[in-house]
Amino acid sequence: MADWLLLRLPRTPQEPATWLIASAAGAPLAATQSGPLEAAAGAAAGRRVCVLVPGSDVLLADPELPTRSGVKLQQLVPYALEEHLADNIDELHFAIGRRTGDSARTPVAVVARALMEEWLGALRRAGLEPGCVYADSELLPANPGQAVALLEEDTVFVRAPGAPPVSLPIDALSEALSIAASPPRTPAALAVEESGTGGEARGLILYSGTAEWQQHSAQVEEARERFASLKVQLLPDGPLALFAQQLPATAATNLLQGPYAPKRSRAAGFSAWRVAALLLLALVALHVVGKTAELRVLKSKEHEVDASIRDTFHRALPTEPGTGDARRRMEQRLAALRNGGGASGLLGVLQAVAQARGAAGASLQSLNFHDGLLELTLNAPDAASLDHLSQQLRNGGWQAQLVGGNTVGSAYQGRVQIHSQVP
Repeated sequence: MADWLLLRLPRTPQEPATWLIASAAGAPLAATQSGPLEAAAGAAAGRRVCVLVPGSDVLLADPELPTRSGVKLQQLVPYALEEHLADNIDELHFAIGRRTGDSARTPVAVVARALMEEWLGALRRAGLEPGCVYADSELLPANPGQAVALLEEDTVFVRAPGAPPVSLPIDALSEALSIAASPPRTPAALAVEESGTGGEARGLILYSGTAEWQQHSAQVEEARERFASLKVQLLPDGPLALFAQQLPATAATNLLQGPYAPKRSRAAGFSAWRVAALLLLALVALHVVGKTAELRVLKSKEHEVDASIRDTFHRALPTEPGTGDARRRMEQRLAALRNGGGASGLLGVLQAVAQARGAAGASLQSLNFHDGLLELTLNAPDAASLDHLSQQLRNGGWQAQLVGGNTVGSAYQGRVQIHSQVP
């Protein structure tokens, strides 16, 4: 997973922001830095951006709500907290967290809409798009058996076991320590409190800056007897490294809900399938390109075949106009030729001529067959021989006649016309 950019917004716009780069496990990868938001934007590339806003500006509560209120939960929360809110609920933004276990209590974070728009506007102007926005007090470590507190500048943060964290002015340190020492709100603890027997004191883990500890250590020491144990850990570089350690498994309530939800979360479904969708589109495009190329090749082949048909048709039937329905016209001509090759056709008449020519002593010079009419040019000893040949053909059932002739040298050359069909 990607590293974190943990960015903490200042309490006032005049103060610098602070940020820390942490690993996916929450371990700091560099020292805490401070400066304008634009300077932090350069460290956001390729990292998950988490923004912390001042906990003093966010009300954290855990009202008891119906466990199965479903989509109506967002509508119930404002009215469940209305008595504890000084502002008009229409001017507030309510973010709902996750319940733990079978608890009927629901974590809720409440902040003014004007502040949300101010924070997000400043982040956008700096080129930052956070994936989560938490109240900084919610990243105070939680401990099931001990209270945890943080002293930072003019604020004290307190998280008692089983209760939301609280942010108080440092002047209310004694009240904060009282909250830390108060018994947990568990059924067993409440039963002990009602019995009057008292309960065991809990321990306190106190984080503090060096200057803050020097200033308030005496007051803390005075309250030591109220706790079973007191452990103090100084944070000379500030609390960001401590907050970063909570990021991987935090149960903090993300303020980016409803109208402030990041746009990319709405498109998460498509993002998850983006690669598959792109591959599918590429496959479809490749298929279309391939089919288009194949169609072009087929069109080219079709033109070549058409040209070949035209050439063949003109060579076979030079007297025929055009090439329309060439197949049918060529079949008709072939059928006509086949019909001329029967016993009463060309082959039959040639056979009859061959028999008559031998008897007449004639020699064939040329022949022409067209539309059932065979015209022969023959050389014979004399005209009577050709007339005799014609008579033999007539006797054989053919219509034959000598249509002309002349003497060529010592022979007589004449033309005989024979119909291939009996009239």
